[in-house]
Amino acid sequence: MAKAPILTPQADDFPRWYQDLIGKAELADNGPVRGTMVIRPYGYSLWERMQSEVDARIKDAGAQNAYFPMFIPENYLTREAEHVEGFSPELAVVTHGGGKQLEEPVVVRPTSETIINEYFSKWVQSYRDLPLLINQWANVVRWELRPRIFLRTTEFLWQEGHTAHATYEDARAYATRIHRHVYDDFMRNVLAIDVVLGRKTARERFAGAINTLTLEGMMGDGKALQMGTSHELGQNFAKAFNTQYLADTGEREYVWQTSWGASTRMVGGLIMSHGDDNGLRVPPRLAPVQVVVMAIKGDDAVVDAVRALGDRLKAAGVRVVVDDKTDTPFGRRAVDWELKGVPIRLEIGPRDLEGGTAMLARRIAGGKSPVALDTVVETVATVLDEDQALLLAQSRERRVARTADVTSIGEAVEAASTGWARMPWADLGAEGEAKLAEQGVSVRCLVTADGGVPDAEDQAGNVAILARAY
Repeated sequence: MAKAPILTPQADDFPRWYQDLIGKAELADNGPVRGTMVIRPYGYSLWERMQSEVDARIKDAGAQNAYFPMFIPENYLTREAEHVEGFSPELAVVTHGGGKQLEEPVVVRPTSETIINEYFSKWVQSYRDLPLLINQWANVVRWELRPRIFLRTTEFLWQEGHTAHATYEDARAYATRIHRHVYDDFMRNVLAIDVVLGRKTARERFAGAINTLTLEGMMGDGKALQMGTSHELGQNFAKAFNTQYLADTGEREYVWQTSWGASTRMVGGLIMSHGDDNGLRVPPRLAPVQVVVMAIKGDDAVVDAVRALGDRLKAAGVRVVVDDKTDTPFGRRAVDWELKGVPIRLEIGPRDLEGGTAMLARRIAGGKSPVALDTVVETVATVLDEDQALLLAQSRERRVARTADVTSIGEAVEAASTGWARMPWADLGAEGEAKLAEQGVSVRCLVTADGGVPDAEDQAGNVAILARAY
């Protein structure tokens, strides 16, 4: 009788596979309040690596980290009409505190444009104070009707950047810089996800923005996941909060602003983009553990060799864990590391030690082969580079193979059942976009004919990327 699979096969039930993997790989659990999540240590280690990589890129772009309160006076959100309208259905509002009814309700932050602008209006006095570039790492709350761990949760973790500039051109250039040099660079070169960069339509852009730039990734089931966004806010919030500066001409001017963010949704994107029926596959540049060195048996010489090899790899800059817990069967330990997606396992038993080798198992490319212990460090470095490139290539190949050019709404809906569709925006338009939405298909973004990011939404040559989305 065949053994039951550890995970529900993707082809049988992709959502069930996703939930199985989150549990079996010990990434997260449901929290006690509907829509919340408990991120377990291994899942959080993935988020910490994402934080570290993104934070370094944000700082390279000149922004500094700060922190703002999670409680926001309700009247702040009512000052920018489009913003409050967009977020009202998702707000969590506190009406009582300390056993008493509050004089004014406070909102648990869904995003921080309003409270940060309150302080920008105090901090910005003259053109010499600009640009003001701030980022914060925080949690936010949006009351989610259909929660799903990492993808849509009532509370989630993220970074949100907020900037103020003297001119529209400077703000626009900075939003583009974040879009390309922070998010695209990270998602492509670290997460190994071949994201599409584009511009949101008016229907899809951020509430209160004049333009939203997005990065869309194709998941293993062909659906789209919005991985990050960068918004041009124009002067909407500046006027609502009276954020002005004294220009070098002596005139008082409103600032031009941006905001941008990426969240723990990226962990969900990692799982659904690279995972397979055996578990996670974590890109080497992201992996908290790049190599696990495993003792097959509790032989003293084997354990000593495993620990010594772990020290050599660590000294070479590899993120390594030594697994010498031989009181747990080797097969079970190997499956656990496979579920967690560690790129390389180096397995050593008495016979391997006698032959001066270790067995190298590749999680991403698959397969096993012996490697000489005296060359293992160099081999590991080569394999990690190869497998990082392989994941990105597989992500690109899937997106290209499962994207169809269509000429009608009917064709778009059919294509979106298995992947993405491309359709000229001039043929679709806002009316067609609304019809697609009724059938669960959205315009994920607009791109130019050659795949670039459009300067304007209504350009005749723009192409709409259409898909069902998470």
